[in-house]
Amino acid sequence: MDFSLCFFLILPLFFIPSSSTPPSYISEGSSLSVDRPNDVLTSPNGGFTSGFYPVGDNAFIYAVWFAKSFDRTVVWTANRDQPVNGKGSKLLLQKGGELMLTDAGKNTVWTAATTTSTSVQLILNDTGNLVLSTSSNTSLILWQSFDSPTNTLLPHQLFTRYTTLISSRSEKNYSSGFYKLFFDNNNVLGLLYSGPEVSSIYWPDPWLMVWDTGRTTYNSSKVAVFDSSGHFRSSDNLEFKSSDSGLGPKRRLTLDTDGNLRLYSLNEMTGNWTITWQAMSDPCRVHGICGPNGICSYGSGAGRGCFCVPGYRIRNSSDWSYGCELDQGYYLSGDDQTVDFVSMGYLELYGYEYDVYKNHTLKSCKEKCLNSAICKGFLFKFEEGMYNCYAKSQLLNGKSSPNLLGTLYVKLNLSLKDNSFKPSVKQIQLSCSGGDSVTLNRTYKTKGGSKFLEFLAWFAAGVGVVEMLGVFALCFFVFRTPKDFGPDAQGYFLAVTTFKKFSYAEIKKATRGFKEEIGRGGYGVVYKGTLLDDRVAAIKRLDDAKEGEAEFLAELSTIGRINHMNLIEMWGYCVEGKHRLLVSEYMEHGSLADNLNSSTLDSEKRFSIAVGIAKGLAYLHEECLEWVLHCDIKPQNILLDSNYQPKVADFGLSKLLNRGEGSNTNFSKMRGTRGYMAPEWVFNLPITSKVDVYSYGIVVLEMITGRSPVGLHTTGRSSVGFQYTAIDGGGLVTWMRKKQQGAVNSKALIKEIIDPTLIGGYDMGKMETLVRVAMQCVEEDKDARPTMRKVVEMLLRHEDEDSCDNGVEVKDFVPFQ
Repeated sequence: MDFSLCFFLILPLFFIPSSSTPPSYISEGSSLSVDRPNDVLTSPNGGFTSGFYPVGDNAFIYAVWFAKSFDRTVVWTANRDQPVNGKGSKLLLQKGGELMLTDAGKNTVWTAATTTSTSVQLILNDTGNLVLSTSSNTSLILWQSFDSPTNTLLPHQLFTRYTTLISSRSEKNYSSGFYKLFFDNNNVLGLLYSGPEVSSIYWPDPWLMVWDTGRTTYNSSKVAVFDSSGHFRSSDNLEFKSSDSGLGPKRRLTLDTDGNLRLYSLNEMTGNWTITWQAMSDPCRVHGICGPNGICSYGSGAGRGCFCVPGYRIRNSSDWSYGCELDQGYYLSGDDQTVDFVSMGYLELYGYEYDVYKNHTLKSCKEKCLNSAICKGFLFKFEEGMYNCYAKSQLLNGKSSPNLLGTLYVKLNLSLKDNSFKPSVKQIQLSCSGGDSVTLNRTYKTKGGSKFLEFLAWFAAGVGVVEMLGVFALCFFVFRTPKDFGPDAQGYFLAVTTFKKFSYAEIKKATRGFKEEIGRGGYGVVYKGTLLDDRVAAIKRLDDAKEGEAEFLAELSTIGRINHMNLIEMWGYCVEGKHRLLVSEYMEHGSLADNLNSSTLDSEKRFSIAVGIAKGLAYLHEECLEWVLHCDIKPQNILLDSNYQPKVADFGLSKLLNRGEGSNTNFSKMRGTRGYMAPEWVFNLPITSKVDVYSYGIVVLEMITGRSPVGLHTTGRSSVGFQYTAIDGGGLVTWMRKKQQGAVNSKALIKEIIDPTLIGGYDMGKMETLVRVAMQCVEEDKDARPTMRKVVEMLLRHEDEDSCDNGVEVKDFVPFQ
C-alpha cells in the first residue's frame, strides 16, 4: 500500500456536488444576501473573499478577509460599529452606482455613493481591494475600500492624511477600539491612545524630540505604503522591513487590539500568521493598556499582565481598558479619616503630573501630596543626582519592571484598617492579542425552520468529516516513520513554530558549501551566508553529538519567547537528519573580541557596550518568561552592529532555570570559558545568575584594560604602537586588586590600567564607574555581587549625572599620556 492508494481513497470525497467557484464581481442591480452563505465574492487568485462575516449572535458585518488564513483574518469592514441582522440583510449595487448595505431589508447602515451615467460593477481584485468601477473601464475607480481602511493595511495600499487605522475592541469584537494610527499635525506617523476619559500619543516615544526618533516634520505630503516584499516607507522618514523580506508570502500591517502595530506574513500551507516586525518590543509601553489606576507587567508569567495599584480593584473583570476603581473603605471623604500612603517599587507612570518637586525628601513629598486635593499619589525617583517627586492627578500608563527606579506612593484613607494592614496586589494575565475577548451584545430573533432537515444536514456533514479523518489517519499510521512521535521532536516543533524552517540544501547553498567561517566555539562553527531574500545571515552549525541536539532544542524553546534589542535575533533553523543549524542576523562589525585590540572602540563606545550587555543579561535573568542563564559570557559572544551597539549571542545554549529557584544542581558539567568562569564552577557550588555577573565583570575589565583575563599576553606591540606587558599573578582580577592597593586614588588607578589603544583621551568619570561596577561583579562571594538589574541602575545613573548640567562639560577628560 502506498500514498497513491490513499489518494484514490480520498479522491471521491471531493466530488460531492457543490456550487461553482464564487464570482469576483457583481453588476448593478445585483445584491449579496446574508441569508445565502455562498453569496460571496472571491478574488481571481483566490487569496481574498468578500461577504457577510458573523461577529455575534445573529449579527454580521460586511467584510473582506484572507481566504487562506486559518481564522479567515478580516482586513476591511463596511459596518464594524453597526452589525446587521442575520436575516434579510443585503449588500445592493443599485443602478447609478450607489452601493448600500441594508439591515434586515429596512434601514441603510452604510453606503458608498457614486454618480455615473454608465453601468457599474463591484470587483474584488487580487490585492484585496474592493473596487466600484464602470463596466466598460475597470481601471476607472469610482470608489475603493483601500481609501477607507479599518485596522489593516495591505501591500500597495496608500496610507494618507485622510485615512486612519483604528484597532478592534477585542479579538471577537470588531467594533472600533481605543488605538489609532494617523499622521499628526507635525506630519509624523504616530500611535494614539484615545480612551474613554483621556488620550495620549505613545509612539514614537513622546518624551523624545521628533528628530531623535529618526523622523522628520518637514515633508508635509503625509503618505506611507509598504510593498509586496515587506518594505515600508513613510514621508516622515519612518522605514522598516519585515524579517522575512522578499516576494512570496502574503502580508498585512495591522493595528492590533493591544495597541501595537505589527507586520504579519502568512504561511499558506498552515494558514498561520507570523509577526515579522512590530513597532514596540515592550507591550507595557502602550498607553492605557491596563486602564486608569492599573499597572502593566511583562515577563513574570505567561505574558503581559495587569494589576491594580494598592487600594484599588478592577472595574470590569472581562475588560482591563476600564482599569481600576477605589476599593470600598478607602474613599477620601469626611473628617474622621486617617490619610496615609502605601508604596510599591519598580514602577513608572507616564504623564499627568500636576507638579514636579525636584530635590525633595520623601517626607516633604508626602506633605505636599497630603495638602493637595487633586493628588492621588506621587512617584519618587532618584535621578540626576537627586530625589525628585512627581505628584500625580491621575494614575495612568503604569508599568512595572525590575529595571525601573521609581517608587509609587498611593494616597489612601486607612482609618478603617489596622496599622499592620497593607493592600494586596493581584496580577491578572492577559493574552498578547489584547486581553479578554468580548462578543457583541447584539441578538436578533430568527424564524423557526425544519429541525428534522437541519438534523439531516448536520448528520450528513458529520459522516463526511469522520470518513475523511479515518482515511487520513489510516494513511498517517501506515506511512509515518518511528521518529515522528519522539518526545524531542514533539517538543521541538512546539518550540519553533514562530521561526522559518530552512532545508539543509538551502543552508548549504546560502553558505556556498559552508565556505566562509566567521566564528568557532564549544557548540559548533559559525558561517556567513546569504539567504534567498538577500539577507546576510550568521549560520551556526552545531556539533553532531547527541548533546548538541539537546542543546539545540533547548535554545529553540528559549529564543522563541525572547525579544530584546541587546540580544541577537534568530531568523530560523534547520533540523534534517543529523544536521542541526541556527540562522541568525549577521553583525557586520563582528564580535567584541575582534575589536578590543583596535582603535575603533573609544571610551564612549566601551561604556555604551557595557550598558547594552548589562541590559541584555538583566532581561535574561529577570524579565524573560523563563530564567535564562548564559553561562558563557565572553567577548567572542558579544556581537556589534553597525552602530557598535552590543548584542549577546548564544544565550539559548545554557541550561534553563525555573523562575523562583535559588539554585540549580542539575548542571552535568562545567560551562564557560577559562578566565571568565565564576569560582562557583570550580568549587562545585550552587549555580545562580551570579555566574553571569562574574563573567560580565571580567569582560568589562578586559574592555577597560585591553588585557586578557587568563595571563596569556606576551610582550608585544599593538597595531597602534603601544606596548603590552604580560600579566603576572593569577589572572586579570588578581592583577587589578594589586593595582588598586598600590594606587593613590581612582584617577591614578585609571591612568595606570587604561587600555593604550584609547588614543586622544578617555572619559575619566565613565572609566571610574566601569571599574567600580566591574570589581563589584568579580567578588569571590556570589552574594556580594550585584544583580544585573542593579548593574544597569548604576551605569544609567552615571549617564544621567553626566547629562544634567545644561550642556556644561563638568566631567574629567584625560588625554592619554
